[in-house]
Amino acid sequence: MNPEPGTLNPLSGRVALVAGATRGAGRGIARGLAEAGALVYCTGRSVRGQPSAYERPETIDETAQMIAAAGGRAIAARVDHTIEADVKALIECIDREHGRLDVLVNSIAGEDPMMHQWGSFWKTDLTNGEAIFRQAVLSHIITAKHAAPIMIRAGRGLIVEVTENDVLSAGGNPLTQTMKLALKGIALNMAAELKPHGVAAVAITPGFLRSEAMLEHHGVTEANWRDAGKKDANFLESETPLFIGRAVAALAADPKILGRTGELCSSWELARHYKFTDADGRRPDWGAHAIDFTVLPPPFVELFRTMTSLHLDWLTTLARRTQAFLGKIPPSSSE
Repeated sequence: MNPEPGTLNPLSGRVALVAGATRGAGRGIARGLAEAGALVYCTGRSVRGQPSAYERPETIDETAQMIAAAGGRAIAARVDHTIEADVKALIECIDREHGRLDVLVNSIAGEDPMMHQWGSFWKTDLTNGEAIFRQAVLSHIITAKHAAPIMIRAGRGLIVEVTENDVLSAGGNPLTQTMKLALKGIALNMAAELKPHGVAAVAITPGFLRSEAMLEHHGVTEANWRDAGKKDANFLESETPLFIGRAVAALAADPKILGRTGELCSSWELARHYKFTDADGRRPDWGAHAIDFTVLPPPFVELFRTMTSLHLDWLTTLARRTQAFLGKIPPSSSE
């Protein structure tokens, strides 16, 4: 399922908003949705003449140009998603001009440098703690708040939260871990409220994402990216941002999407199910990949082992308690 403009357009006539479409997963998702035929609003703070606060060169204008060059339709709109009035104005504009909003993807602040710090929680620099929460979590809630009513009115729609990893954990320091886990929970909570209205909400993670920043970190380009596999064999199983874009497009085109609401999805699992491939025709599968942990310091590997074991115990106990609680709730009148 690799739709190309002009051939197969399962999302033709639909309108999507990708919040955080400047680079990385957000840019890839904007491209994937447009490739499938949707009109895509690409939002973010980085525009031509107003460079990124991250000191990155990418802009939403560049994303829209990529989409147009491939035959798709995109509108670049500068929006700070931490400012509720700006988000409200954008979504009112979309509603006024199109009368619909079918897909919202929250991919805001996924690569915010403030979350790059690694270390134990007792050593964490909390200087930017409130700013990280506002940028990486509150912005998502603000945007979903104003998008949901349009979808509820139509009785259809999909909200996607882009996160990290298809388990509880995420890399980095406690601030990063809390933000990434929160996005998974936000999608799950929204799903419960939106399901009676016919609207789905999911969280999704890419695998080893070959983003612009990651290519730069490894000293390679998309043309010679495999060279980085000489130092880190895991990189050979990496994926372009378009791969998760095609994953989101496949979800948005699925007439049975409501059956997946609340899920924590991954690009590789969705590729197995929907049969799409990456830009080069490969189907990277991070879930099936035998990770080479030798590239990481032993203390990190031991931390991951301990953390994962504790998470499994926690989830097992939580599942038992939740099932017991569910048994106390009166049956639904529709059952």
